[in-house]
Amino acid sequence: MTSRCLLHVCLMLLFSTEISSRLCTMLHFQQNKMNKESLELLQKMSGNFPSQCINERAAFKPTQDVVQLPVSQKENAKVAIQEILQEIFNIFSKNLTPSAWDGTSIVRFQSRLHQQIQQLEACLRTQMEKELTNPESEDLQHTTWRVKNYFQGIDAFLKENQYSLCGWEIVRVEIHRCFVLIDKLTRRLSN
Repeated sequence: MTSRCLLHVCLMLLFSTEISSRLCTMLHFQQNKMNKESLELLQKMSGNFPSQCINERAAFKPTQDVVQLPVSQKENAKVAIQEILQEIFNIFSKNLTPSAWDGTSIVRFQSRLHQQIQQLEACLRTQMEKELTNPESEDLQHTTWRVKNYFQGIDAFLKENQYSLCGWEIVRVEIHRCFVLIDKLTRRLSN
């Protein structure tokens, strides 16, 4: 009986590793599709950028430009994508978005982000097991730190502007830029 249970566990591990491996192979296709859907939802939340917020847009000065994030290796790109998605999820999970925005689109956006994060985590876990990649490596830590630092600036901006409609609209534009970077990094995964 014990050997039969052990066999089932081994088979489950084997199949889950195989499924995760296939997930990583198709990762760039899945991420590309989900990025497009996330961008559409981001647009549906509020529509066009309000003209009364244009002057405030010029006042937004992030501590660094996330689009300039130096990511040379595929592993680093996956970590950057995952961290960016996680930080976006954190910002939109605070339930401080404007009431004027479409709540259904916000919920679907959060759900889409959660799915993307879960897929990346599964892929990264599998690859780190296979390749014995050190998640504590200096490059990966530096990438994570830069992304966190960038999003701390966005969070501080929202607080400074008391989570106003214009503050959120400016952040929505920045998040769009983040998805452009994710798309660029995702294309790198397919090479």
